[in-house]
Parts: sequence; structure tokens; C-alpha cells
Amino acid sequence: MTPRERWLAVLTRSGPDRRPMDYWATPEADRALMRHLGCATRREALEKLGVDFVVAVRPEYTGPALRPDEDAFGCRFREVDYGGGSYRECVHHPLAEARTAEEAARSLAWPSADWWDCRRLHRQCEGLEDYPLQGGGSEPFLIYKNLRGETRAFMDLIDNPELVEYCLGRLVNLDYRLTERILEALPGRVMLTYVAEDMGGQEGLLLSPAHIRRFLLPGMKRMIALAHEAGAYVFHHNDGDCRAVLPDLVEAGIDILNPIQWRIPGMDRAALKKDFGDRLVFHGAMDNQRTLPFGTPEEVRNEVADNLRLLGGGGGYILAPCHNIQAGTPPENIVAMYRACLELG
Repeated sequence: MTPRERWLAVLTRSGPDRRPMDYWATPEADRALMRHLGCATRREALEKLGVDFVVAVRPEYTGPALRPDEDAFGCRFREVDYGGGSYRECVHHPLAEARTAEEAARSLAWPSADWWDCRRLHRQCEGLEDYPLQGGGSEPFLIYKNLRGETRAFMDLIDNPELVEYCLGRLVNLDYRLTERILEALPGRVMLTYVAEDMGGQEGLLLSPAHIRRFLLPGMKRMIALAHEAGAYVFHHNDGDCRAVLPDLVEAGIDILNPIQWRIPGMDRAALKKDFGDRLVFHGAMDNQRTLPFGTPEEVRNEVADNLRLLGGGGGYILAPCHNIQAGTPPENIVAMYRACLELG
């Protein structure tokens, strides 16, 4: 099977020739893996390991000119060094002082879907037709936190719900129109649409179930319906312990759940499989907080075997790290993960 066929076999429960494998990592981890394998490119390294990686397409930005450190919403970013690498963090929040929806409408030049060009999307996947294709999607509360600042954004859920609803409505409308155009530009080719929101922490939800149902689920349901109408599957990323709202998310129509941080008590693998295994495909579950960065290759191999047994029994599992593999992770452990899955899966 090709990687695309392998993913589709898992999604349709028809049985792949082997377990599909995916890859998420920081650029620093990419470079370390490439050096270890003697490969010149990331793609060459992943193909050498047999990884069924996803190809993501993104429209070309053609809107008003932006500063190098700025996005289309006016949020500004800088690289923050954490020792072994860096992450891009938002340092300017253009709606930080807005108090009402009216002020938010006036004080920001809200982007239009016309600021992005979808006409050349097909060029981004030329020569990669054998791989699963991802296009479109939505993660509006993430952008809202950049617009307002993290602390204000969470406080707004209680103190300023009208502002939250206005801004999330604008953000979802933009995502919906862009996704619609992506799906139209690549008819029948997009397999996955990314509908995400980080709702969980290490010890439970970051937002109450009531707030999730009021502010996040309506927009997610719109995006999920759009993807399904086009024949695409919904890839849902949700960090941490999101167990309390999984029934709502399953009812909303998500197809794939990522990243499965199973060391968190609420995300027990056997319980997830028992309760949702007939309705969800699980993606991830290779622990990159302890096992991948600090374990031995043998411990990595044992975790692969556990994941295949607990999440993959009867099908419905795609092996991958539970979020980006971080700088400092031994390349030997990354190789051990994929070689174990090829052997055992």
C-alpha cells in the first residue's frame, strides 16, 4: 500500500498492510535525525524510516504587506530561545485593550479570505500524490489568545463573553471560507482537515465544559460539517486531558483524535479504546515528555508494543509522537520507534 492508501484503510476500517506511522518534530529534532541517518532532507529521512507522513497545503498570502515578525491579524512574534532551540511566541496583542465587540470591529483590520490565493495549491503536492493530503481547518481560540493575550483571553470567557463570541465568529467565518476554497481547488484530493483546539492541561480541562460547549463547539461543528461534505476526515488535535469533553467532540463528528498524552490519568489508553474505539481513530501516543527524550531504545520499543496492543487492537491507530519531538531527543530513540512499529505492526 502507499501511505495514502494505508491511512485510508485505517479510516475506513478495512485493514492496512501494516500500521501507518506519522511524524511531528521541531526543526532542531529534524536536523538531528537527518544527521544521524546521513540524509540531506527531512523527506529523505522519513522515507528511509518508512514514515507515512502527511502533506499539508496552505494558500499563498497575497494580502496587505506584513512586517517580517507580523501575521495577517497584526499579532507580532519573536523567537524565544529555550536552550536547545527556539519557539515563536506572540509578544504583541492587537486587541489587548478592546472592551467591546464594537471596539474590536473598529480597531482591527480583520483579514478577508481574498487575502489568500488558492490557485497554485496543486503545485504544493506535486510528486507527493502517494501521501495523505491535509488542507484547511480551524483553531480559532488559539488566534484569539494571540489577539487578546493569554490571561485576558481566558478571563473573557467569564467577564466579556460577547467579545469572545464576536471575535470567534469572525475567525471561524474566515477559516470556513478559506477551507471551502481549498477543498474546491483540490476536489476529492484532500483527505484530512485540521479542526483543533487545546482544551486540556496536565490535570484536567483548561476551560469548563460549559464554556467549551458555548464558545468552541458551534464553530467546530460548522468546520466538521464542511469537511465531511467534501469527503474529508476531521483530524482533531487536543493537548492534555480532554477526556471530560470527548463525548461532545465525538458527537460533533471528529474522526481522528491526537495526540493521546496517555501518562495523564484521564487519558488512559485502554479506557479510551474501550469507550471510543468504535468511533475514533487514535493518532500519536508515543510519549515525548519522558519516553522519547529520556528513555532507552528498549523502553521506546516497549511503548510501541503497548500502543499497538492497547490502541491498535482491532485497528484504528496511527503511530506518532504525542506532539512535536523536541530538541535533545536522541535520534536513536526516534529510529527505534519507527523500526519497532515496522517490525511489530
